[in-house]
Amino acid sequence: MKQFSVFIIALFAIASCNRNDNEFDASGTFESEETIISAEAAGTIKQFDVEEGQTLKAGEVIGYIDSTQLYLKKKQIQAQMAATLSQRPDISKQVAALQEQMKGAEREQKRVTNLLKSDAATQKQLDDVNTQIDVIGKQISALESSLDITTASISKGSVPLQIQIEQLNDQLDKCRLVNPIDGTVLTKYAEANEVAAPGKPLYKIADMSSLLLRAYITSDQLSNLKLSQTVAVFTDDGKDKYKQYKGKVSWISDKAEFTPKTIQTKDERANLVYAVKIRVKNDGLLKLGMYAEVKF
Repeated sequence: MKQFSVFIIALFAIASCNRNDNEFDASGTFESEETIISAEAAGTIKQFDVEEGQTLKAGEVIGYIDSTQLYLKKKQIQAQMAATLSQRPDISKQVAALQEQMKGAEREQKRVTNLLKSDAATQKQLDDVNTQIDVIGKQISALESSLDITTASISKGSVPLQIQIEQLNDQLDKCRLVNPIDGTVLTKYAEANEVAAPGKPLYKIADMSSLLLRAYITSDQLSNLKLSQTVAVFTDDGKDKYKQYKGKVSWISDKAEFTPKTIQTKDERANLVYAVKIRVKNDGLLKLGMYAEVKF
């Protein structure tokens, strides 16, 4: 009888150990950091190579929105800009006549100077030539200044047109649908030949290489958990078996909330719990919404 009692006690001890081994500190479900990609231009979607479940790379071109009108508007403004800039004066040609007069006056100055040395010309003749050179020089300076002002004014007038061209280039770039991040397409909201508008959602994408386990802990457990702490995460792996992963605490809520109906915490009597996020590297077996347990 005594041996039987010892046997019973041993069974209870083993059962108790098994229960302790399977007792977890928290539980929750996997979620991801999702990004909704929206259109940035208006027009008909001419091509949209996206399917749900498809893996996309950052920078991958997945389609384009009709940009015919934007392109034609750009060509129109480029023509206006070319016409505006063509009105700039050719300074060298307009000053050429006065420069020729200046060369002639300078030659005359040398001739009269030589004649004056041999008493074949008067000082008045030399003074007249020098005055003519001064006048022509001032005329050249005045004309160059006027033409420079005209050129600068026309150039400044073309700046708004150049800005419009740059704006159109930006809008044309936005007509190209380029995937911004690496990830898996979760939901597709648009199809080819539909009309897009700025802000219209096209698809939802998430990086599935690592998932976030949102779990809940009681206030008594806060002292046992800190950011960047490594914890053990368990998912069902067949009957009465668990698959273990390493997880890292990436976020702890600073506000308590009522226990979600679908979550059971370690202390089921607790009314208020704190949400935590645990990042787990995905080996391809983890899925969104999958249930998991945590041990600190």
